[in-house]
Amino acid sequence: MRIIRGKYGRRRFSVPTNITARPTTDFARENIFNIIENMADIEGLRCLDLFAGTGAITFELLSRGATSVTAVEKSPVQARFIRSVAEQLHDDNLILVKGDALRFIRDASTPFDFIFADPPYDLPGFAEIPVAVLGSRLVAPGTLFILEHSRAYDFSALPHFVRHVAYGSVNFSIFLIPESKTKEETPS
Repeated sequence: MRIIRGKYGRRRFSVPTNITARPTTDFARENIFNIIENMADIEGLRCLDLFAGTGAITFELLSRGATSVTAVEKSPVQARFIRSVAEQLHDDNLILVKGDALRFIRDASTPFDFIFADPPYDLPGFAEIPVAVLGSRLVAPGTLFILEHSRAYDFSALPHFVRHVAYGSVNFSIFLIPESKTKEETPS
């Protein structure tokens, strides 16, 4: 696993062979981060990485200055790898939640500025994940939410959908929760 840019840029970590995650390719990760950085300034954001896998997205966010990243990963092997990389980087801005991402979506009560979700493509109920995130307390006005998925899905009809991009077989649907209007901006 390679961290592409930021304070940890170009650092490489050997992923254990028993990891079952399908990490986002470097090419797709670099391109989606170019889009993210055109939509939001990562520095200072409170971020959430659901189905964190190897933590590649988590560490890219930390490397680029996120205030905190909560990484949710159910697999003990993957969670240990994420913890190990965080220790090697001496980064205290990672909050690792060893648990089920779907339960986290349902039970969480704190909103995030940025949410990334990369569920296993064959996860039962995959199509319901963006609906669950968008309807949860994880989002607030201004939240940017990105879902990685296969080309089998089209989420363009969901609320707050702004864009779909594909890099090879890796697809991303991008959602942006609009900022609330102040009383002065609300039309009478």
